[in-house]
Parts: sequence; C-alpha cells; structure tokens
Amino acid sequence: MPATFDDLVALMARLRSPEGCPWDREQTYDTLAPMLLEEAYEAFEAVEEARDGRPEELMGELGDLLFQIVFYAQVARESGEFSIEDVTDAIHTKMVRRHPHVFGSEEARDSAEVLRNWEAIKAEEKRAAGKDQVDESASLLDGVSSKAPALMEAHQLSTKAARVGFDWQKVEDIFDKLHEELDELLEAIREHRESEEADKERVREEVGDVLFAAVNIARHLGVEPEAALKVTNRKFRRRFRHVESGLQKRGRTPDAATLEEMEALWQEAKKK
Repeated sequence: MPATFDDLVALMARLRSPEGCPWDREQTYDTLAPMLLEEAYEAFEAVEEARDGRPEELMGELGDLLFQIVFYAQVARESGEFSIEDVTDAIHTKMVRRHPHVFGSEEARDSAEVLRNWEAIKAEEKRAAGKDQVDESASLLDGVSSKAPALMEAHQLSTKAARVGFDWQKVEDIFDKLHEELDELLEAIREHRESEEADKERVREEVGDVLFAAVNIARHLGVEPEAALKVTNRKFRRRFRHVESGLQKRGRTPDAATLEEMEALWQEAKKK
C-alpha cells in the first residue's frame, strides 16, 4: 500500500525523535535553508526531464522538495511555532480566498483578469492586516525576493508590473527596446575602449538592460527565461563535449586546437 502524506509526517517525527537519527535531530531553520534551495532548483530542472517524456525524475525531485517542507514544519512544531497542519490550512484558506471566481460569486473572463483580481485581493489582505500603513514606501514589487536568481527576479518584477498595466502592448515593441539597449551597450563598449577612464560600471549596467529586455520578450511569449537558458546551457554542454571528443580522437586538446578546428566540430555537433 502506497505511503500517504500522514505517513511522511510520521516518518519525519520519528527521525527527529530521541530514538531517531542524530543528524536529523541537529538540523535547524538555518542549516536546512541551503538544502531547501537546492531541492527547489533540482525540481525546477526536472521539469524539463518531464517535458521530454521522463516524468519519474520530476516525481522524485518533488518528493525531495516535499520532504524539506515537512522537515521545516517538524522543526517548527517542536519549538511550538506552527505545525504542518497549520501550513496546509493556511495555504488552503488563502487559495480559496484568492479564487472567488471558483469558490465564490465573482467572475473572471480570462487569465489576465484572474491575475488582476489576485493582486487586488493581495492588496486588500495587506490593508486588513494593517501592513499597508506600516511603510508608506511599500511597493507592489516588494513581494519579489531580491535573493532569487537574477533572470527569475527580472521575470517576476516585470510580471508584477504588467498585472497593473505597466507593460508593452505587443512583443514587437520590446524588440525595439532590445535594439535600443544593444545600441547603448555598443556605445558604452566603444567609450570604454577609447579611454581607460571610461566607467566600466556603465558597460555592466547596459548589459543588464539588454538581459532585462530579453527577459521581457520571453515573458510576452510565455517562456520562462530561467528554464529557457537552462535548455541552452545543456545544449552548449552537449555540443562542446562533441568538440572535446573530436579533438581527443585527433590527439589534440581544446587549448592547443585552432578556432577553425573547434568551429568545424561545433557545426558537426549541430547537425547531429
């Protein structure tokens, strides 16, 4: 008989008990944090595996991520802060409240209206909790973590702004912005080359502007940029391995090979 969620919670309690595992008993919020992040990333990468017809990898990684959540909740239960039941109750209540078009009498004609309502409900929740009066400088973007990977942060920031209408009308408009940013980057590069006094910080800033524009193109196309770049990274790894393998067969190493040799092998990898 398959194990249930309750079985997992009981297993975690056993691991943390005096008769359980010494390592598990030593863990705290702080020591678990890196593992929570690592498991979240591994689950994120496994989505691509599932898309390629290997869902068992995603299933396993979701299990690892769920275990971390149950782990945190058990540590909290022991300190009297909250329990896993509090966690599930809180998220259940929140999802019902934020989907009035499903569980209430509200209507939502499309996804865009659902997201606008979502932001309005979140704002109302803050008002009800008195959080909007604590800091007059509070922003709609405060909910986006600055500790997230930069591509993910850029995607979330622009998504938040778009929900209140601060967005390009169509994706072609963002290409105009991208070309503008590329021109500014080229100008900054030329200035830096012509004078050692030129501000290298400006070059870095213009590179960031180019990336931000590219992220917004991805968002308009419904593509998650972090996932898209992961696909390209894997493709680069695969093709470069082919280059290394081809050179090895010739008794050569990448650092001793010419660019022309490596480019020929790269094109060969692309054809494969």
